[in-house]
Amino acid sequence: MTTVFLVRHGQTLFNLQHKIQGFCDSPLTEVGIKQAEIARKHLDNLDIQFDEAYSSTSERACDTLEILTDIPYTRRKNLREWNFGSYEGEGEHLNPPLPYLDFFVQFGGESQVDVEKRISEEIGLIVADKTEKNILIVSHGAAIANFYRRWEHTSEVTRSGRIQNCSLFKYHFDGEKFILEEIIEHDFSDLN
Repeated sequence: MTTVFLVRHGQTLFNLQHKIQGFCDSPLTEVGIKQAEIARKHLDNLDIQFDEAYSSTSERACDTLEILTDIPYTRRKNLREWNFGSYEGEGEHLNPPLPYLDFFVQFGGESQVDVEKRISEEIGLIVADKTEKNILIVSHGAAIANFYRRWEHTSEVTRSGRIQNCSLFKYHFDGEKFILEEIIEHDFSDLN
């Protein structure tokens, strides 16, 4: 069985400034770097050896992955965050209430259906024809939330609240479906 470790990037400048960040990018903050270092220590303590690693093409995801592991990795555009169109870079106070559904389409962004399909198909392509592998994937909060939504019916593990930076979602892929085994959220209280 293949295991996928799906991780959200560390805190970014836009996260700190409460700005909408999708296809646009901002760098990791010092806190974001420390969050990734804490997540790395956790993975090292579990003694997980990754066979493959993948990242969104966004700098924040690549930088997080490079802290989490030393192995070579592949950048994949379809692991990127939800495209929020002209709302990107604006204040988060402008976001509509959840669920967003197709709200951002009118502003040049993606619908929720499109994001869920894109991220699910991409991770499906990554694991296709692989057995007994540990795969690390670094992506984004809304992208991960939509992957979770796509597969929540297969697992008894449930999430509550927002996906924190550097959260780790551990999925098993049995050849047909993804099963969420565990959500690991690290203690970052000393960083604030």
